[in-house]
Amino acid sequence: MNIKTVSDFRRAMRAGPYAWPGGYPVFFITADGAALSFKAARDNWREVISAIACDDKGGGWRIVAADVAWEGPLFCDHTGAPIETAYGDSED
Repeated sequence: MNIKTVSDFRRAMRAGPYAWPGGYPVFFITADGAALSFKAARDNWREVISAIACDDKGGGWRIVAADVAWEGPLFCDHTGAPIETAYGDSED
C-alpha cells in the first residue's frame, strides 16, 4: 500500500498490524528506505504525520508504504527490535 497522504497513513493504522485477508504482519517503509515496525509508527505517529504533511521526502519519519513482512530477519530501524514476519527468518 502506497502512503502519499496523512489519510493514507491513518487508514493503514486503522487497518491494524496484520493484513486482511491472511493475517500477515505489516511493517512500514520510510522515504529513506528504513523499515519501521507497526509499533514504532504508532508510538511516533506525530512525527510521521508531520513528515507526511510537510512532504519531508528525505526525512526518516516520512512513511511512503506499508507492506507485508514476508520473510526475515527484518528489524525496525528505529528500535532495533525484530519485526514479526509471515514465514519466519530465512536460513541463508
